[in-house]
Amino acid sequence: DVLPSPEGPVPSVSITEIRQYLRAQGIPFHDGYSCLHTPSLFTNGREDQPLPPAAGAPYTLFIDKTTGSFLCTATLAEGTWQDFQANVELRHRGIPAPSSEEPEEDTRRAREDARCIWDRALPLWELLDEDETSKTKAMFGISLVTDATLKRFGVRYLRAAKSLVFPWFSPRDATLKGLKLVRVEKKGDAIAYVEETLPRFDSYRNLFGLPLVGRRDTELVLTGWELDALALHQATGVASLALPRGATCLPPVLLPYLEQFKRITLWLGEDLRSWEAAKLFARKLSLKRCSLVRPGNLQPRPLEALNQGLNLTKILRAALPASHKSIVSFRQLREEVFGELVNTEQVAGVKWARFPELNKLLKGHRRGELTVFTGPTGSGKTTFISEYALDLCMQGVCTLWGSFEINNVRLAKIMLTQFAAQRLEDQLELYDEWADRFEDLPLYFMTFHGQQNIKTVIDTMQHAVYVYDITHVVVDNLQFMMGHEHLSVDR
Repeated sequence: DVLPSPEGPVPSVSITEIRQYLRAQGIPFHDGYSCLHTPSLFTNGREDQPLPPAAGAPYTLFIDKTTGSFLCTATLAEGTWQDFQANVELRHRGIPAPSSEEPEEDTRRAREDARCIWDRALPLWELLDEDETSKTKAMFGISLVTDATLKRFGVRYLRAAKSLVFPWFSPRDATLKGLKLVRVEKKGDAIAYVEETLPRFDSYRNLFGLPLVGRRDTELVLTGWELDALALHQATGVASLALPRGATCLPPVLLPYLEQFKRITLWLGEDLRSWEAAKLFARKLSLKRCSLVRPGNLQPRPLEALNQGLNLTKILRAALPASHKSIVSFRQLREEVFGELVNTEQVAGVKWARFPELNKLLKGHRRGELTVFTGPTGSGKTTFISEYALDLCMQGVCTLWGSFEINNVRLAKIMLTQFAAQRLEDQLELYDEWADRFEDLPLYFMTFHGQQNIKTVIDTMQHAVYVYDITHVVVDNLQFMMGHEHLSVDR
């Protein structure tokens, strides 16, 4: 994905400007947690309807307070703040707003593939015999998850791929939009879960379990994994959803679906990265309605808690409020301090898989730290840093590259070669397979080149942090970014 669109930086808009515009256009709205709610421009009402959407119309259009992007949950029309203004203008001229376009060819094909897999997959309780069912459940660690729960969430099993199949239904009309396949791989004693999604991630905006949420539900638990959502709902009866990419990111386009909840508890996983992600997501969702489950021995991830026979309702009740007052006592910090002592390795950050020596020096990648690499021209800084960033990105660290020196095509070629660990120019038939895998990494590139205005670059970075949950930014290199006219100012 390229950030921002090639036409130039995303024009920023403030919440005050959005409110002023809506008032000036006579569009009624009310304030939500992370969005403004207005009646939709896209649900074509009666011909005699006055121009601004009628006050009685349901408020199905949500405008993101941070970026101004909008989503209509009734028609799934979405776009930027500029698109919204353009649609209001069209409406004033009596031209109906365009309905949401047809999906692209690739997406349509992926959805057809998903439908074929879905039709071939079997409900888990309809396998050959009870023995196969119990073996399959044991393999995924869900022996305690009941058939009723699996049925409610529509989980199936694809025998040929030995994978669990999780459906993604459209929140609007409950049609099948996509699937996530999860299989188990044994690595020595440890087991790893391997996921695959159709369509691929960039269009994968579901919240697993969303069609099961009632209009009147006001409490929600957000988890980082589909199996956790099953365990949670079964043990507590609370509305539970799973984020499509776990603790990696919370795409802003999902925020409108979370507006109805007065209380959201984030229980994303059992490591410190999940805890950091929960704090980041709570800021997007509005701190005052969020609580966080602190990972710890007695508070593992929900599926693990169910398997250990822990009381999940009790754990939810003990969740910490996300918004802290300005002054705290040690008593409030006590659990966090203990967590840091228990998890000294994790506190040190995400370790590099390929650079053990670097781990000794830097301990790992941590948020809020600046590392400067220096060396003469041609000494391999860019080559090394692209390998260094790729190592973290492959472990789920969302990465933004700002290369002012070499263009993005060349940089992506270097990184793809490092990712495949072979010369792809000699084996072009392998290109698509590696490119597909590379495309699934949480990696983004800024489209700047040569000397740049610092403010524009920083605005773009802030936009990326909000939209893509970027936690690692690479700037290559500082001289290019500074240019020469900045030498007199405070660098």
